[in-house]
Amino acid sequence: MTEAAPFPQLVIPNTLAAGPGPGNTDARVLAAFAGAGVADHMQPDVLRGMIECKHMLRTFMGTENVHTFGVAGTGWSGLDCMMSAVMPGDTVVAFSNGTFSGIDALTLRMKASTRDELAADSLNPQPASVTVIEVPHGQSVTAEMVEAALAELKPKWAFMAHWETGSGRINDIRGFSDACIKHDAMGLVDAVSSLGVEDFKVDDYQGVVGWASCPQKGLLCLPLTYAPVSFTDRYIETLRASGCYTYANHPIMEARHWGVIDGKDAGKGAYHRTHSGYAVAAFHEALRINLAEGLSKRAQDYIFHEKALTAAVTAMGCEVTSNMTSLVVLNLPPEFSGREMELVQNCRAVGFGIWPTLSAPVQVRIGILNLLTQPAITEIVTRFAQAMNDIGAQVDIDTITADLETHYKSALAA
Repeated sequence: MTEAAPFPQLVIPNTLAAGPGPGNTDARVLAAFAGAGVADHMQPDVLRGMIECKHMLRTFMGTENVHTFGVAGTGWSGLDCMMSAVMPGDTVVAFSNGTFSGIDALTLRMKASTRDELAADSLNPQPASVTVIEVPHGQSVTAEMVEAALAELKPKWAFMAHWETGSGRINDIRGFSDACIKHDAMGLVDAVSSLGVEDFKVDDYQGVVGWASCPQKGLLCLPLTYAPVSFTDRYIETLRASGCYTYANHPIMEARHWGVIDGKDAGKGAYHRTHSGYAVAAFHEALRINLAEGLSKRAQDYIFHEKALTAAVTAMGCEVTSNMTSLVVLNLPPEFSGREMELVQNCRAVGFGIWPTLSAPVQVRIGILNLLTQPAITEIVTRFAQAMNDIGAQVDIDTITADLETHYKSALAA
């Protein structure tokens, strides 16, 4: 028998990551990751890094919640950790207005299902205790929607995505929090796309008891590092009373790895489940960069550059339907309707990583995570205009880029 030839070395080229995320990890974060020494996971600098990460993360999220830490993995891990407190039979109202809040709602349905409800359809259970409010694609969840549902149903838990990346819509976090307080529901929020992009503080929303985000969007760290989570005392007390069916993502157990024991900081590093020194170094540097720049400035930069991108694609005949500041979701001009996937695949084939929506209606998504410079936005606009022309549009690229230049010059002059 002939021995099989070895697989060739895997070489992954750079791309312009202009989608909803992961974003473009800062070069300083990559350097911190690659430059970390091969260290025992209990080495003093690793433990010191974890302690400092925990405190920086509280500042970054705007909270005094002691149960604020990073769950190893991506945003999926953080969300699973947050939702682990939902037990079979718990009453839940979940608001869904796009792909990812829909997945979150499915997760909650799975966790709240009884054994019989899971047995009926384990991959798509329909528990009697969970109500999912379906908001049409392209629309935001409003305070009025939340108030009406919570007033009628009086659930134990309420859930909403702060920013829904599937459709590019910002949902009303103030209205959600206020309704949770009024109707004594415990709010859970998916902040995967908003943390580090919008200027907000967790502690300003007292109706929300649990927050979960991700490392690879606003935080601009590597995808496989730490998903930020934050839990209030009420959430932790509820969890202590009811328990949950997990160990690895158990919020109280997980907090112990970060030196949070019995609701208090231990003051020193604790034994942990082999957190990587590489991941700790990257997460630490990402937090340092964000805190040094300041969330207010970062948020204003997103607003400014998103306006430039929106104006440019609108001038190409596209219709923007989103209101997020890190992501533009658009319809192509009517004559190119139905060719969204073709255009996106053409772009991705040449290293320009834009995305389609993942559910109907099919739209195009262009993101600017960590692309907050005039040259970066100009490259995105130029490459998108060329992709439009490649499928038969007649975009005047020179005029589009000249208008973009005028936008930036006017802003500088102001």
